[in-house]
Amino acid sequence: MNSGLDYSACVVTYGCQQNEADSEKIAGMLHASGYSIVKEPALADVIIVNTCAVREHAEERALSITGGYKHLKTARPHLKIGICGCMVSKADMSDKIKKSYPYVDFVFGTEKLSHLPEILYRSYEKKKRIFVPNDGETQIAEGLPVIRESTFRAWVSIMYGCNNFCTYCIVPYVRGRERSRRPEMIIEEVRELAASGCKEITLLGQNVNSYGKEFGGECNFATLLSRLCEIEGDFTLRFMTSHPKDASFELIDIMAKNDKIAKHFHLPVQSGSDRMLREMNRHYNKETYLSLVDYMREKMPDIAISTDIIVGFPGETEEDFEDTLELMKRVKYDMIFSFIYSPRTGTPAAKMEQVPDNIKTERMNRLLALQNELLAEKNEAYVGKTMRVLVEGKSKTNEAKMSARTEGNRIVLFDGDESLTGKFINLKITKSAPFALIGETEA
Repeated sequence: MNSGLDYSACVVTYGCQQNEADSEKIAGMLHASGYSIVKEPALADVIIVNTCAVREHAEERALSITGGYKHLKTARPHLKIGICGCMVSKADMSDKIKKSYPYVDFVFGTEKLSHLPEILYRSYEKKKRIFVPNDGETQIAEGLPVIRESTFRAWVSIMYGCNNFCTYCIVPYVRGRERSRRPEMIIEEVRELAASGCKEITLLGQNVNSYGKEFGGECNFATLLSRLCEIEGDFTLRFMTSHPKDASFELIDIMAKNDKIAKHFHLPVQSGSDRMLREMNRHYNKETYLSLVDYMREKMPDIAISTDIIVGFPGETEEDFEDTLELMKRVKYDMIFSFIYSPRTGTPAAKMEQVPDNIKTERMNRLLALQNELLAEKNEAYVGKTMRVLVEGKSKTNEAKMSARTEGNRIVLFDGDESLTGKFINLKITKSAPFALIGETEA
């Protein structure tokens, strides 16, 4: 492979936080191979697009932007273009890229991320296109170099893959079966991050609540969290994503008694209808879900709870949708990530009878209206309170303001200096806005 001397590389990322974490490793491996990392694809000698397959729109965007790099390749024939991530791990995608994107030099699946240096070497030396699909590889590569996007915030993957096979979801087919990292490796990584001054560490997995099942009871997720809280340093732990069928009262108890764990729980419900939950193959019902919510609120009255909701899942009736709205009123979520159902080829739900698009859109509008109403009530209740926040930097929507985030993941805008970025401070909330809080530093 070219040594990378005077060569640069750009990693373009679509999708979830796990993809962001993977891209940081990709950038780390490229840098270790001698490449400088740049933000602009037009300046790069190697472009790698890390893709998502959860929704059709994400696939279309990734393919569209890859198509946009064709002119760069024409102008600079030495340019290498690679695609990785969940989209290319789909069964039919490699063939599509081979036929329709002849200027793409290499493709590798989610299980083959650690093989990037070898793949790039083969692409240079053999001067031919390289395709390395997933093949069920279960070994987790440790010690990969990482270039983190933030100096005060970090992603730490604790497991990979998913065993749940929700009927709408492509992830188990493109990420493989669940594989947990050894707890000692995770603890060492978090310890190093804390020692370096990192203030917020988010533990990642498709279902963190099933962490460690292959260890035979040696260390489950609650135990791992408890051990991580013993690490010295002024930092906050977060985690995502949780599956309600595996979330436990034990985990909630650990959260309640450890100040290092952010009092925020992202608990995807997807639907408030038991019938829909069965069709989705979610393995819980509304009653068991609410028992978790009630226990959280009992142990941590101020906990922030967020969720995911799918609108217009195949077969969803007006009654099913009303059940979801009633659940929202009951839980009063702090944040909802709502999605109109998007069929994924290869999943059982794609073959079910679909809800018309106009009905999906109408229901989504009603859901958003209710959530905005509930969120306004929630935000108003914070006025007058003093909250510990992590300062993120200048606001992306108002450059005259600084932006910070509460333990419960709420954005707070305030007047302050950029030197506060990456620090914990206390802000008194003076006003609520539809999608943010307004605060001021205490004298």
